[in-house]
Amino acid sequence: MAKKSDASDGIKLVVVESPTKAKTIRKFLGKDYVVESCMGHIRDLPQSAKDIPEKVKKEKWAQLGVNVDKNFEPLYCVPKDKTKVVKNLKDKLEEASELYLATDEDREGESISWHLLEVLKPKVPTKRMVFHEITKEAIQKALKDTREIDLNLVRAQEARRILDRLVGYTISPLLWKKVAYGLSAGRVQSVAVRLIAERELERIRFKKSSYWGVLAELSKDGVNFESRLQQYKNQRVATGKDFDGLTGQLTAGKDVLVLDEKTASGLAKDLKSGNWAVTDVEEKPTFRKPAPPFITSTLQQEANRKLGLSSRETMQVAQKLYEQGFITYMRTDSTFLSNEAITASRDCIQGKYGKEYLTPQPRNYAAKKVKGAQEAHEAIRPAGNQFMDPDETGLTGTQFRLYDLIWKRTIASQMVDARQKQVSAKIQVGDALFGASGMTIEFPGFLRAYVEGSDDPEADLAEREVRLPALKVKDGVKCAKLDPTSHETKPPARYTEASLVQTMEKEGIGRPSTYASVIGTIIDRGYVRKSGTALVPTFTAMIVSKLLGNYLSEYVDLGFTSEMEQSLDNIADGDLDWEKYLASVYKGPKGLRARVDAQEEKIDPDDARTMTLEGMDKYKFHVGRYGAYLTAKRDGEDVSASLPDNESPADITPEIAEKLIDQKINGADALGKDPKTDEPIYVLSGRYGPYVQLGDVSPENDKPKRASLPPGVQPEQVDLQMALDLLSLPKTLGKHPGTGKDIKAGLGRFGPFVVHEGDYRSIPKGESIFTITLERAIEMLSQPKKGRGKAAPLKELGAHPDSGEAIQVYNGPYGPYIKSGKVNVSLPEGATPETVTLEQAVALINEKGGTKAKGKGKGASAKAAPKKSLKKAGTAKEKAEALGVKKVVTRKKKK
Repeated sequence: MAKKSDASDGIKLVVVESPTKAKTIRKFLGKDYVVESCMGHIRDLPQSAKDIPEKVKKEKWAQLGVNVDKNFEPLYCVPKDKTKVVKNLKDKLEEASELYLATDEDREGESISWHLLEVLKPKVPTKRMVFHEITKEAIQKALKDTREIDLNLVRAQEARRILDRLVGYTISPLLWKKVAYGLSAGRVQSVAVRLIAERELERIRFKKSSYWGVLAELSKDGVNFESRLQQYKNQRVATGKDFDGLTGQLTAGKDVLVLDEKTASGLAKDLKSGNWAVTDVEEKPTFRKPAPPFITSTLQQEANRKLGLSSRETMQVAQKLYEQGFITYMRTDSTFLSNEAITASRDCIQGKYGKEYLTPQPRNYAAKKVKGAQEAHEAIRPAGNQFMDPDETGLTGTQFRLYDLIWKRTIASQMVDARQKQVSAKIQVGDALFGASGMTIEFPGFLRAYVEGSDDPEADLAEREVRLPALKVKDGVKCAKLDPTSHETKPPARYTEASLVQTMEKEGIGRPSTYASVIGTIIDRGYVRKSGTALVPTFTAMIVSKLLGNYLSEYVDLGFTSEMEQSLDNIADGDLDWEKYLASVYKGPKGLRARVDAQEEKIDPDDARTMTLEGMDKYKFHVGRYGAYLTAKRDGEDVSASLPDNESPADITPEIAEKLIDQKINGADALGKDPKTDEPIYVLSGRYGPYVQLGDVSPENDKPKRASLPPGVQPEQVDLQMALDLLSLPKTLGKHPGTGKDIKAGLGRFGPFVVHEGDYRSIPKGESIFTITLERAIEMLSQPKKGRGKAAPLKELGAHPDSGEAIQVYNGPYGPYIKSGKVNVSLPEGATPETVTLEQAVALINEKGGTKAKGKGKGASAKAAPKKSLKKAGTAKEKAEALGVKKVVTRKKKK
């Protein structure tokens, strides 16, 4: 770092990662400070050949971006989209007397600060400024308590980045050669895929078992309650917990009675008229403690369960809340709460719920690290020393819901235990013993504020209050209803994002701060698709996981990956030399490079891209250039058929496979014939799902007309009329009264739509594409676009008085902004999308110099005038005068 200087004149430049963070911090600093955004990392390893400097392009290691033979020296490049950012920071630094690097307080943030130092090469005093919440008190304190850059943290991040590059760029080409081009491997990504693929294999091996029970509806003193058969003739009746969760079969050695339908039905019939009497009653007080405050992983889990957010969405929303000053830093492994947070929580509890909900002493959650955790901060909580009530924040939508979740979890963590009473009763009738259980909440405690979610619906139901009537031994009860109940064992549940995050954290795989990007990556790259909340592996995932497990098993081994994380922690603590560690992983006879080279010769490509499924020995499943397909022998010949992308490995059956093969050999049975062309119409299944087809494939017609089935429509539901309707799409509904151009209805990737001159609107659920009228289509097109992919504007302000272009307010990754043509500009200080005016927007757009006037003379923007003189201006003072600034502070030159 640069040595401290006595220079006191000039601005103090503060650099943060995002414009939103910069805007919030500006509120707390005086006019002597300028806060700028570096927009994340300004340097990285090369992403493509275009990024590699000419002077090293011919080097063997250049594509890798790491010179493994020269102390693992990384090749850092400034991407083209960051050159303007770097230039702006350098320009601002020219006028600065001090530089404050105020990036996030974690390894990533430390690394960004180090890269800024390396690129900007400041000649003024430079300080590292850290904080974990963006409040006035925190920022003022951070300005006073600056420190040097922690090079151990930087080295740990650098080692992680290089290690990820070495693993990805060494193993991925092996997948290209042996499976399919374009596949990727990753140090954490491949382990996550393996977990999901192994769970799918467990589901394939699982064999369902059925068992029966008997459910009684009993009553006492006018109160109805349920009771279940527990024993018959002194032998316990089997329940779900008696079956092996992996095989689905009865656990070996279990001495239980497994009822079948006939026996259960007979018991229900025989016992109903018997004498029912209570033989035992037990009451037991229980207590439930609140969950600790959120850390990164638990926030992702709860937001997935309760709000339906993906890990990626959760972190994006949390980032915005942090940058706007609503919550503390959202990447943390610590449940610790500061004294000011505890005081703020207790004040909220007493004011909102009453003194009886306060614990006598504050609950202290030690800064206990989870397995493999990185540097600890405070828990994720509302920012400041007074927690803002969710209803007073002005937040809306997902931001409000996530803040509300964080607020409730934090408050609940300081509340008293919930007091409950559990009651269980045994009821005898003949040779059968039934059991009933109830739970009452004596005092809700923390449950008034927050109830933790669950991935297990059965467990969630068990937490609900169930009241039993007052029961005593020898009391008689009446049986109102007695029914046999059918049950089946269920295969192991597929991972959800919440349960995958939970497992990865438990095993010490990766970092909680990276889970969102890891899960997003495996979905984006086609290894996993989401079905509801479940993460379903594709055949590509199964085959890649098989190959890596067979030939490079240590790189998808949980223990090996966890040890890597521990080594990176040791580097961060200064206990391990990062170069020696990278050499031990990559070089030598047992290193990554040698292992991949040795295994490559052993891998047969045909075998690598093929797999079989248990119970389906007649079929082989493959991954090829155009996706997954299966093969089977017919008359001594291999017949192949494409597998639809939505067909999951554990759900495919011999019946489905036979149907696909049969369609390939014989073609599908025609639904009927098209009355216009007399050609047959089929319902077929392809890689992208089921579709209808007009006519047969022939040399003269290699691409017959096809149409996908609408979402939710199954092939067996399609009749000839529906097929004809689908094949008629897109259809013209009529002319638009304003333009005279056609309005059409069609079916696309995102479902049914209407379109007019490239302007699309989705047809809402519940309305049929086949019956939609011209009038309804015009009505839909007149409504503002809700948008998919390209964001819809939050607000329309009007047209620019000079250019005539629309001025709109959008929500971007760094907060709301104004857009007009190609000009984007952040909202002014204190303004919100609701309060910003057209006049303010026009002034901001003109100030940015982005106005495109209708003419070069009279219509030209007055704000554009200074540009010419600005180019000629030399000194900072001259530039300021050219822009009309009356006073400029310049930095004194060093003597």
